[in-house]
Amino acid sequence: MASLTGRQSFTYGGESYKYSMFHLTEKQGKISIHVHPNGSIQVDAPADAQDSEIKEAVLKRARWIVGHVEDANSRLKHILPREYVSGESHYYLGRRYLLKVLPVSGNKQSVKLLRGKLQVESHSPNTGNVRSLLDGWYRSRALDVLCSRLEAVSEAVPWLNDTPSMKLLAMKKQWGSCSATGKIILNPSLVKAPRECIDYVVTHEICHLREHNHSQRFYRELDQLLPNWRSIKGRLDGMAEAILVR
Repeated sequence: MASLTGRQSFTYGGESYKYSMFHLTEKQGKISIHVHPNGSIQVDAPADAQDSEIKEAVLKRARWIVGHVEDANSRLKHILPREYVSGESHYYLGRRYLLKVLPVSGNKQSVKLLRGKLQVESHSPNTGNVRSLLDGWYRSRALDVLCSRLEAVSEAVPWLNDTPSMKLLAMKKQWGSCSATGKIILNPSLVKAPRECIDYVVTHEICHLREHNHSQRFYRELDQLLPNWRSIKGRLDGMAEAILVR
């Protein structure tokens, strides 16, 4: 199980930086430090790690942490609204890609990942057309990836006999929901998040097949199926603004 065991801070260059600590029962080895796209800092540590040990690890990487926080804060200034032009950052499966828009003649248009860039070939470079092409590509990838993850996660749930049906629905603030008829509804933008975050959302919604609210029984079920979900949720929350912005 992962538990948020506190929020601490450190000082670097005369500035104070806060970080969230998670102790993970299944984690072994080194302490991991993450700087999310929104600039928040998360530290994942083995269950037996002492606060002093965590603080020491944070201080050793203080320069790296602060550099990434400053980069994240700088990017946040430029993500609203998106203009869908070359050089913008877009996410796919948790990785950030630079957008490259290329003109093509005729009606043959495409979107593809190529040499670390998200390349859009469009006969019209206007914002609406590029956005439409990207939305279609993301939805197509979401259908494949989210269906695959729903099937994989479902197979690991002992009380689930069949993979639930799935529907994609663009939502401004929600990653997913579970209908009264047992259908799992997922935001296609979820395909922009890392796979572990996708699995967390899928697992969360599957738990609603048993418990239709956020009761203690619901969270006990989620703890059993995905012990480290709190840490993963922290990572997803830290990416939400960068992923969901349109």
